[in-house]
Amino acid sequence: MGKCSGRCTLVAFCCLQLVAALERQIFDFLGYQWAPILANFLHIMAVILGIFGTVQYRSRYLILYAAWLVLWVGWNAFIICFYLEVGQLSQDRDFIMTFNTSLHRSWWMENGPGCLVTPVLNSRLALEDHHVISVTGCLLDYPYIEALSSALQIFLALISSAVLTPMDTRRPRRRRIYNCSLCTLRGSSFCPTTTPAARLTAAAASSGQDGRRAPWRLADRTAAWVGLIWVRSGFGLGA
Repeated sequence: MGKCSGRCTLVAFCCLQLVAALERQIFDFLGYQWAPILANFLHIMAVILGIFGTVQYRSRYLILYAAWLVLWVGWNAFIICFYLEVGQLSQDRDFIMTFNTSLHRSWWMENGPGCLVTPVLNSRLALEDHHVISVTGCLLDYPYIEALSSALQIFLALISSAVLTPMDTRRPRRRRIYNCSLCTLRGSSFCPTTTPAARLTAAAASSGQDGRRAPWRLADRTAAWVGLIWVRSGFGLGA
């Protein structure tokens, strides 16, 4: 069984990030959470760039991916603080997730595990085109579900950055094979290095295998002997 390298591990965690981001994107669409939808889209694009940069040894894409991971961790930390109402943040007052365009909450508010939704009729708190509901019996409230989802995103981002830091992004060099016979025929500038072993190999290649002359050299010698015989016999002297 082969050993998984750092590149293989990074691609695996990037795939996990894609799955988690797509899952989160679906539930944010169902809850009309426009700010998380935009952030998830940018995150998906950055993870795809990270996978491409890892496979193709593109250091610039990996640098962009690493920079985005910092922003992604900060964004998810803000989501945790927002849903847990840390400090001055309040879900009843701040509608940051919808860009203040609607009063929609997280999809998990009404569809959480064990939640029982009861509409409140004729409520004075109901605004135009809205209705008031009462949610009871939830095994886990929606702020904690959103906080756990963001914590998972932070965990995957930190693991990916830890794998990315020591990884070597240099493309492995290919071993070049030179034809030493061409080196001899075209000059020493054709070959970067000429060793004694390479010279012997070139001499053997130029003379043919097993010490026999190459066919084109034998033809030249034959033509030279025929021309010499022709001259000595007197047939080649002027007419």
